[in-house]
Amino acid sequence: GNCFPCPPEGCPMMGHYADRFSEKLKRVNQKYFLNTAADEPFATWRQKVFIKLSGVKKTRGDINLVFHDTQGHTKEYEIAKGDLSQDEVYTKYLDVEINPKNTRKIEFLWNKAIFSLLWARLGAERVSIIYGEDG
Repeated sequence: GNCFPCPPEGCPMMGHYADRFSEKLKRVNQKYFLNTAADEPFATWRQKVFIKLSGVKKTRGDINLVFHDTQGHTKEYEIAKGDLSQDEVYTKYLDVEINPKNTRKIEFLWNKAIFSLLWARLGAERVSIIYGEDG
């Protein structure tokens, strides 16, 4: 997440468009990292997620986000697991396989642990997502 979000001139590109970032090509021993998805077209979009919970003070379980695209595909991502508290903001970097331009909705899921109190409830007070590039 150190290079997140992309600089104003955009994220450096590899391959055909690499010449657009000539200053970055002059560095010696430059390391490049590429995150890929499991399925075609193998692209991912870096996103930073912030979730503030509401509800009981503390309980055990996990929170996930499900991204839905315009073609009906979904991808689920775990944000936090274990002790969850309404007093914390959970932050995570995700490499999402659904293009932000094609995202139809994002669903919040909370699963409580088997041994949690039956009445314990949590919800999302706020979910914020920052994309790596303007889209």
